[in-house]
Order: sequence, then structure tokens, then C-alpha cells
Amino acid sequence: MMPRGFGGISAWLDEPVEVVRLALVRVLAPLSILGFMSKRLAHADEWIGAAGFRVPDLGGDWRQPIFVPALPSGCAWAVAATMIASGLSCSVGCKTRPSALIFAATLAFVALSDRLAAFTVSKLSPIVMLAVAVGPAGTRLGVDAWWAARRGAGPSDAMAPARSMRFLQLLPITIYSASGIAKARGDWLKVPLVLWTHLHDSYQTSISFALASVLPGWAWTLFQGLVLVFEVFAPLWFWLPRTRSAALVFGLGMHAMIGLMFGPVLWFALLMMTLLAAGYLPDRFVAPLDVAADHLEKRRSERGRPMPK
Repeated sequence: MMPRGFGGISAWLDEPVEVVRLALVRVLAPLSILGFMSKRLAHADEWIGAAGFRVPDLGGDWRQPIFVPALPSGCAWAVAATMIASGLSCSVGCKTRPSALIFAATLAFVALSDRLAAFTVSKLSPIVMLAVAVGPAGTRLGVDAWWAARRGAGPSDAMAPARSMRFLQLLPITIYSASGIAKARGDWLKVPLVLWTHLHDSYQTSISFALASVLPGWAWTLFQGLVLVFEVFAPLWFWLPRTRSAALVFGLGMHAMIGLMFGPVLWFALLMMTLLAAGYLPDRFVAPLDVAADHLEKRRSERGRPMPK
């Protein structure tokens, strides 16, 4: 539960949590982000370079708060290569902090460089990677942990202050609530088949087509209402211990269906599922990962010991 007063908030932020939760974000988030970026990275010279269409400088117009000029093609490919290398390096936990910072910098640059193609993942990913960078994400289940064990540094701390993890816990539920409020102020309370109409957009997949063909209209109205209630009150559902597990299952299921039914939104769904799982999985499901991390560090430290004379 959220504590009361500034002292309680400080204690809540400093409360120890499992480092492996942050390591899960470190491993899975870069892969989801790179998956989303993959089609853009394949055409980096047109995406952020001078070979493709660029919105001209509008001279400080409010619709273009920052103008980033196109890069020469060689520089565009260098940015793409740096993004891929730093993202994969962060995922495997190799030089985690600098890798995450470089990855976040490249993600922020491309989001500002091509605002027409900026999607939710583009806007979320830099801040997620900054949260990974400032926390101890590389001390468990990664190359950095392997190197430390080989040097005989001793077992890493399984617990750490929750600051970075608290941010990553609050991030998705804040997004849910804001999204739900925006939907409630729009058509979701007025038009009963808003969700059903989304199934016929350009993101349609064979699964969404099949479900739209089979399920009756009232079922989509029901789903629409459930999603709206879940999103608007997400901070409450994840705050209350009695509803937290149900909210986690609903959120994971919702994003699984989003990924299956809305084509390119798959990578956004995987990123949000990563944040939900890392932040809200019950301890009994996280404990095996801690045991595995301890076992790997023990084996690596034994391999790193000098042979007896």
C-alpha cells in the first residue's frame, strides 16, 4: 500500500525489492523495443536520414516544438547500429549502465527526429531504459554478474532499494488511468461498439477478423466496458492487495489480445506485459529466478577460483 506522508513515501521508495524484477525489465524491454524498431532500422537512411521525406522546419510552430535535421546516410546507419548494439548489450547485461544510457539516448533521438512515426513505444522506451540505467539491473542474470563472479567479488545482493522499480510499477498504471479517462471523455461511454470498430482498421489480423465474425455485438460492448473500468481505476486495482493479482491477470490477458488482434501493436503489448510482470508478479513466482541467479553466480565463482597448488 502507498504510505502516508513524505516520510512514508521515502520509506516506500527505499523498501527492498528483488533485483531480479529489474533484471527482467533489462532483459525483455530492449528486445521488445528493438522488435518495434526493426522495420524502421532496416531503412535508417530514409527514416532519420536525408534519403527519405522530412517535415521541413516550421520555425518554432507549436506543432513542431523541436526540429531535428536529417542526418547524412552514413550517420543514420551509425545511429541504427549503435541502437542495436547498445540494446542487445543491455539485454544480456553487458556494461549494463552505459549500454542502457546509450540505448536511451538513441531512442530519444529517433523519437524527436521522426515525430510522424513516433508511437507509444517510441515515447515510452527512453524513460524505461533510463530507469533500468539508474538501478542495479546488471547485478543479476547478466554478463556483468558473470564477470563479477569470475573476479571473486562474492554473491550480488538479491535485494535493493525499490526506487527504479517503483517508477516502473507506477508507469503502466498511470498510463492506463490516463488512457481510460480520455476514453471516457470521448466515445467509449456514448457509442457501444467503439471497440468493435477498431477490429476493422488497418491493424486487423486474421484473429481479430475471426473473432469479429463470430462473437455477437454485445460481447464487444461488454469487453469495452471491462477495459474502461480496468483502465480508469487501474491505480486502485493494483494498490489493493485483494485485487492486485486479478488486475495483473486481466492486464496480461488484455495486452495478449491486443498483440494478437492489432498487428503492429504486438511490440507495445510485449513491453507493457514486461512492465506488469516485473512489477506485480507475486513473490512466489519471482523466487525461482532468484534461486537460479544465485546458482549461476555460485557456479561462475567456483570456475573463477584459482586451481590449488
